Amino acid sequence: MNKIYLIADTHFNHGNIIKYCNRPFSDIEEMNNTIINNWNSVVDKDDIVYHLGDFLLGDNIKDFLSKLNGKIYLVRGNHDGKSIAFYNNIGLEVVPTKTKLDEYKIILSHRPLEDRGIPDGYINIHGHIHNAKLDDYFDSNKHKCVSVEVINYKPIEIENVKKEG
Repeated sequence: MNKIYLIADTHFNHGNIIKYCNRPFSDIEEMNNTIINNWNSVVDKDDIVYHLGDFLLGDNIKDFLSKLNGKIYLVRGNHDGKSIAFYNNIGLEVVPTKTKLDEYKIILSHRPLEDRGIPDGYINIHGHIHNAKLDDYFDSNKHKCVSVEVINYKPIEIENVKKEG
């Protein structure tokens, strides 16, 4: 049976993100290679990955897709500025900015949703905030960040998202 994984904010090719988020990499090449290797160490070719935005800086998206296992669905982030048609044409299927997966009682988004926008019993799985703490603004029981900095730079299996705090 195919597994479903979640990840956000890979920011492939984005050199400044190493400094901004204190990522443990010396340069872009090390960051890109580490994330690709980590990704492929857990995701098989027939698995599904929901990428919750900010995939890559630049135009060589297709090159990265060819290196990553799984069928990737993109919830576009603030750094994913290409058209939906562009992403779909290269094999990165775009899904709505608020994708509800009722079976898992989750809502996927790039930016965290306001608490009042999350139905009872659901949690919002998101990226965007990287390794920032937003407990003062959000109910931590209703939110889970899957930015790479907080999930050890590799996709996390959907069943494990609610378990990990």
